[in-house]
Amino acid sequence: EVQLVESGGGSVQTGGSLRLSCAASAPPCRMAWFRQAPGKEREKVAGIDSDGDTTYTDSVKGRFTISKDDGKNSLYLQMNSLKPEDTAMYYCAGARPTVRDWRYVCPSDYSYWGQGTQVTVSS
Repeated sequence: EVQLVESGGGSVQTGGSLRLSCAASAPPCRMAWFRQAPGKEREKVAGIDSDGDTTYTDSVKGRFTISKDDGKNSLYLQMNSLKPEDTAMYYCAGARPTVRDWRYVCPSDYSYWGQGTQVTVSS
């Protein structure tokens, strides 16, 4: 089973930047960053598919950038102009390829999860 390990979290002031990294033991077919704050449900922050197409939740558009390095099996999240509401535990996630009708298919659900890295933004 694929293992994911996040790093790069920390504490920063409002307006600051952080870059999160996720190292995968094997390449998932699709990867994403999620976050969860105390008392709130887990939220998908950004996703990237095999073609490099990206998606972002509205609250981070224009501030966060998701990217990947296929050669290193790594995922990144560049976070700029951070706000206190960005404070959360951030998780790296990957989708597991499945076989369907003799084809490999990348599902929309994420099977692999990292342990999380804490991001704290102070005002």
